[in-house]
Order: sequence, then C-alpha cells, then structure tokens
Amino acid sequence: MPTNGPTTEERAKGLRVLVVEDDADALSATVEMLQLLGHWATGVRSAESAKDRFYDKAFDVLMTDVGLPALSGLDLADILRTRHRLDRLGVIFATGRPPPETPIPGALWLQKPFSIKQLEAALARTSA
Repeated sequence: MPTNGPTTEERAKGLRVLVVEDDADALSATVEMLQLLGHWATGVRSAESAKDRFYDKAFDVLMTDVGLPALSGLDLADILRTRHRLDRLGVIFATGRPPPETPIPGALWLQKPFSIKQLEAALARTSA
C-alpha cells in the first residue's frame, strides 16, 4: 500500500545531535540514549565549547541544558541561530527548570529527568 512519505518517527531517525550538558554523568547518559535511538550524537560540557564545535550543517538538533556556567543554553541557542543563520536548527532545552510561561519559538522544553521515550518524542517533534 503506497504511503504519503515518511512518518514522523522515520524522519526523526538518524539525526545529528550536539548535546551541551555540564554534568558529566547526565551528558554521558543522554548521548548513550540518543545513540540507542539510532542517532549520531556528541557532547560537550559548556556553551563555549559548543560554539567552537558547531559547524554549519553539521548538526540537526542542539540539545542543551539551560543552566550552564558562564553562557546559558538559551543564549547559546540564540547565538548559534544568529551566527549561522539557522532558522531550522531543532532546539531542545533539557533542564530541571520549569518551562517558560511564553514558549520559545522553534524550541522544545524537555523536563529532567526524562525517559528515553520522552526523548524520542521530543526528537520526533523537532523533525516534524
């Protein structure tokens, strides 16, 4: 039976994800979950490192903690989108903080701790 193209789940497979998390254990666990879901992922522990590691068209999704030392995840996402003129970079803020009252356009809020199913759903939404 013919289909109208890939499903949301199929589109979410094989994403290239840059994870920014200052907690080493959380960073390792997140990268491992992403790999188990079939994605390519790498991680750094600061926004400053993420800026240096980020290249045009190298990543589909930025997954970042909000409360990073020095430069916040919110600022990092804004800098990367502006510097690289990225209107389609998927952004997931993975944080223990409650979501803002006003949603951030083009970004998802993933509350820590999150399950692999919640992560999978967030990734599917970024690639929809």
